[in-house]
Amino acid sequence: MSDSEQFPITSGLVSEFDYRQTTGSTNVDLVEVASERGDFAVVASLDQTAGRGRLDRQWSSPAGESLAASVLLRTRTASGHPLPIDSWGWYPLIGGAALRQAVADLLPEAHVTLKWPNDVQVSGRKISGILADLVTVDGVPDSVVLGTGINLTIPADRLPTPTSTSLVVEGANGSALHLADAVFGAYLIHLRRLVELLAEGEPDGIEAVRQEVTAACDTLGRPVRVELPDGILLEGVAEGLDGAGRLVVLSNDSHDPLTIAAGDVTHLRYE
Repeated sequence: MSDSEQFPITSGLVSEFDYRQTTGSTNVDLVEVASERGDFAVVASLDQTAGRGRLDRQWSSPAGESLAASVLLRTRTASGHPLPIDSWGWYPLIGGAALRQAVADLLPEAHVTLKWPNDVQVSGRKISGILADLVTVDGVPDSVVLGTGINLTIPADRLPTPTSTSLVVEGANGSALHLADAVFGAYLIHLRRLVELLAEGEPDGIEAVRQEVTAACDTLGRPVRVELPDGILLEGVAEGLDGAGRLVVLSNDSHDPLTIAAGDVTHLRYE
């Protein structure tokens, strides 16, 4: 069976589609050949053996029951140039917002939300996440590879963590290939629309992106604990997103607004 026959929806939405029976990392694969691929080229697999999560943590899942897929975004402005650097921080967030909507499309009765920056959750349990890798040309940022990991048919007793879930556990029906094609195809449709808004730039395009991500993000307005990449922990209330997609947290200690570009967020309960 050809790649297009296995993924009829997805293959019709992208410039190039490369399905691999097994691979180490779809992000690594696509970054390596990015110079030869066009905008919205995709590498996908249902058996990724060396995936990475946020902050370079290992991402593992049972073979044949989850999707790893990466898309190359070679976005250009109307003048043909890469986006301004201040816009690049939005890529992981619009990926998360698009993926949240794609999962919600498949699970219309479920409570599907986005935890900043890009974890998609169903009733508070993680079903998918996104990892962004920058591609440079002669040391200059040129494009982004957005990798997604989506739990498809993993049963409840074999989920990777107690706070995980999968499409099948949440009530979706179909084989892993069928669900992978359906959810990733929907993701690409939503992602392309958000990328087009991002390419419009300041002020209207960026503000439209900020509003859409804000509406999808369940983190905002909550008390949170944030673990920064250097291990420092801070607690406060997530107040909003700034113009570059960074999380603004009102610190419990200093009562000052702090801007977070990267970190692991835990939603805390109100006492």
